[in-house]
Amino acid sequence: MSIIDQFSQVRVLCLGDVMLDRFITGAARRISPESPVPVLSVSSSATIAGGSANVARNIASLGGQCTLVGVIGSDGCGHELRHILEETPGVSPLLVASGDRPTTEKIRFVAQGQHMLRSDREETGPVPAEVEAAILAHVAAALPDHDLVVLSDYAKGVLTPTLIREVLALAAGRGAPVIVDPKSSDLARYDGATLVTPNLQEIWLATGISGESDESAVAAGRKVLERTGIGAVLVTRSEKGMTLVQRTAEPVHIPTVAREVADVVGAGDTVIAALALVVGAGGALDEAAYIANAAAGVAVGKRGTATVSRAELVSELDRQSRTAVTSSAMKVASRAAAAAQVETWKRHGLSVGFTNGCFDILHVGHIGIIEFARAHCDRLVVAVNSDASVSRLKGPSRPVNGEMDRAQVISAIGAVDLAVIFDEDTPEQLIEELQPDVLVKGADYEVSEIVGAASVMARGGRVLRFELVPGRSTTQVISRMTAGARS
Repeated sequence: MSIIDQFSQVRVLCLGDVMLDRFITGAARRISPESPVPVLSVSSSATIAGGSANVARNIASLGGQCTLVGVIGSDGCGHELRHILEETPGVSPLLVASGDRPTTEKIRFVAQGQHMLRSDREETGPVPAEVEAAILAHVAAALPDHDLVVLSDYAKGVLTPTLIREVLALAAGRGAPVIVDPKSSDLARYDGATLVTPNLQEIWLATGISGESDESAVAAGRKVLERTGIGAVLVTRSEKGMTLVQRTAEPVHIPTVAREVADVVGAGDTVIAALALVVGAGGALDEAAYIANAAAGVAVGKRGTATVSRAELVSELDRQSRTAVTSSAMKVASRAAAAAQVETWKRHGLSVGFTNGCFDILHVGHIGIIEFARAHCDRLVVAVNSDASVSRLKGPSRPVNGEMDRAQVISAIGAVDLAVIFDEDTPEQLIEELQPDVLVKGADYEVSEIVGAASVMARGGRVLRFELVPGRSTTQVISRMTAGARS
């Protein structure tokens, strides 16, 4: 099972600034006679849950479950936002109504796909003490049923210093990770968070280190870690991608994958949602960052406050992972290259399968086991015995075809994503190097007899047995050919 398949089991508690996003679209083809401003001829309008509510929407659209804690006003916009969230599958809103402030509302006017104007209705001062207490009570009651916490800070007054400190303490007491999308130059206010995700502007204000290079991003991230008790920093760098800086690991730079940008509104919400789901499913931070980067790539290709579905994310990861492997010759890899590719696939949340054989003369039995294996994983590696290995196992007259010929024939099969030649009598060492999630062998072996089965299962993987096609084996094919020649 890939990490993305586990999203449905993750429950995220999201706390932050909810808001109502309105998009009024139309055409602007003339200037007003009353003043030198364009006139927007409205053709449509849409109302969407935005801010922290959009984080919740993305968590749900990616397959997770989200409890959303936030503040609305005792007004029509608040009623409208509550209704939208209550009707959103996968989102459970816990909204505190405050009579002292309006519901945050952003209205965007869009002509021919371009933003003309945005008007904001908001109160950005700290929420009153009684509202703060009500929020904290919701968090304390909900936290035991959730895997992690997201703090989505839009600097609208909900995430007060006291509330942040108390929530981080509650999460620490339960061992729950906390991921923060910050909107403050004082990142120390998030001390104790597992991960913070400042953009270039935010980390520049926090550290004084500017610049768009990889080195600048790493230096700024390390400065944050030196000054605070934050666990890791993911610097989001727009078209430059992302840089992950951790305390006990080398920095990781994740480039963007080229695609057309339609709108950047809400892309950061998609990033936080994907990060939360991967971390909640037990994934490492670098794996979470790679997947979040792919999700952001999908989001910026949409207009407005967009969400990304699980299917769209899987498709994007599939597109990225296939970019470098296009021909059968390229699909025959060295052991080191195969290990690197498998690691990349896993970072992208894809499950990796493994099967092996001599494949001296390809027949329907081979095709059957390969297609069976590929049906149970996202990527399939097929290991091919070297010529020396085949000779030791089958006798001096074998193989009939050389190892590179056999590997290229195997890699030309559409179900095969990578072929690797190994020289040992068994693939046990190769399995240890690649660490596949799924191991497939013929049903003529019991699971206890399958080489590598114990280590795969010990890592939580699966071992599957394929029912062989009767009368189909290379040895039988060669015997029939030899008998035919003699007659």
